[in-house]
Parts: sequence; structure tokens; C-alpha cells
Amino acid sequence: MEAVLDAVKRNTRGKNEARRLRVSGQIPAVVYGAQKAGEAPTPEAVAVDPKPFTRILHSSSGLNTLITLKIADGNEARVLVRNVQLDPVTQHLLHADFYRVNMDRKIKVTVPITLRGEARGVKQDGGILDFVHREIEVEVLPAEIPNSIDVDVTDLGIGGAIHVRDVAANAAWTPVTDSDLMLVHVITIKVAEEATAAEGAVAAPAGGAAEPEVAKKGKTDKDGDAKGGDAKGGDAKGGDKKKDDKKKDDKKK
Repeated sequence: MEAVLDAVKRNTRGKNEARRLRVSGQIPAVVYGAQKAGEAPTPEAVAVDPKPFTRILHSSSGLNTLITLKIADGNEARVLVRNVQLDPVTQHLLHADFYRVNMDRKIKVTVPITLRGEARGVKQDGGILDFVHREIEVEVLPAEIPNSIDVDVTDLGIGGAIHVRDVAANAAWTPVTDSDLMLVHVITIKVAEEATAAEGAVAAPAGGAAEPEVAKKGKTDKDGDAKGGDAKGGDAKGGDKKKDDKKKDDKKK
């Protein structure tokens, strides 16, 4: 997407100048890069209206919008937004940085991924669509920067995946991001449940190992009580025998 933005040159800089511009309804900005091929890059101070600039930032192409910056002295520059500064409280624009682009030279930009359709593995098989990476970096001519990269997931079944290399074929851009990077895939709920069960199985032996030890201790205590009871029982029997012997001696007398 392309847009047009008016700008005026600034001859002075500093906090006071920036404050004066904001009060008058403009924001300070700087344009970086060489004005002509072969020239040394020279930053140019300008001022722009924040309202149309905000609309550009909120458009579908956002920061990747190719802007024709029309400067009041008659010059024009094809630029992209490098950086914007916002008020931390009001979120109003405070400052902007642009950089000139050569329309015949490729540049690197980050482009968002947009998913299209409903995956077969989700609709028919009850799987889950896992959107792994939502943007990639590409190299492209300024006039061919895409607003987004559309990825059709309609034919994606359980276990299926789409990588950067799958969407880069016949594209006007070249991927800078690793071609093997996975963008989206379909997984099953069962896989997630098995993963959870496996974690529980790993933790189970540790808990199970303690139980025999506790049981062993309890058995030892029980045996000890039983032995103690047998000993008492033996003492009781010994006492009865002594009483019988004493009765017999009394009868003899």
C-alpha cells in the first residue's frame, strides 16, 4: 500500500521547538538516508500533521506503508517509517523517524502472517490449529511490500504443517527467515493428553518408592507390638504355673 503525507522543513531543533510544533498541531520528524544515489546520507528535519500520519499507521499495511513525503519546498521522498514515539499516557504521537528508500533496491521488512480457511484436521477430525509464528522477515522491492502473507490452511490435516518454504514459492519477496521455520500445524487433543500423562508417569515412581518404606516401618512396629504381647503372655503363663505348684505344696502339708 502507498500513501501521501505532507511535510514542512524545520530549520531549528530542540525541546522548545518540538513543544512549539506540538502546540501548533504538528509533530517533529526526521528523514534519514541519501536524497540522491551516490550522495552521503544526510538527516533532514521536518514536521508532519499527526492526524493523517496516524491513519497511515492504522491502515492494513501499517509500518510497511510506502509513503510519498511531499515537502513544502517542492521536493518529494519515498520513505518508510523507521520509528515512532508515543506519549506513555495519552498514546498521542510525539515524534517520527522516516528513511528514504531506493525503489530499485530490495529492503528487509517484517510482514505479518494471515491464515485463511478452516483446516480439515480441525473441522473433520477435531484437531487443534497451532499458529506458531505470526510474522516473518522478507527481502523485497519497496513497491512490492505485501500488507500480509496469506496462508491457506483449508487442506491441512492432523499432523500436517506449513513452513516458510511452502508459502515462498513464486512470491515477489525472498524469505530472510529460515525456510524450514514452521508457521502453523494441526495437532490432536490426544497428543496433549499423552504428554500430560507422560509427565505424571515420570513423577509416579518417586511417590511410589516412598510407600514400601512407610509400609515396612508400619510392619516393623506391628511385629514389635506382637512380640511384646507374646512376651507378656509368656509372663502370665509363668505366673499361673507358680500358683499351681504352691497349691500342691499346701495340700501335701
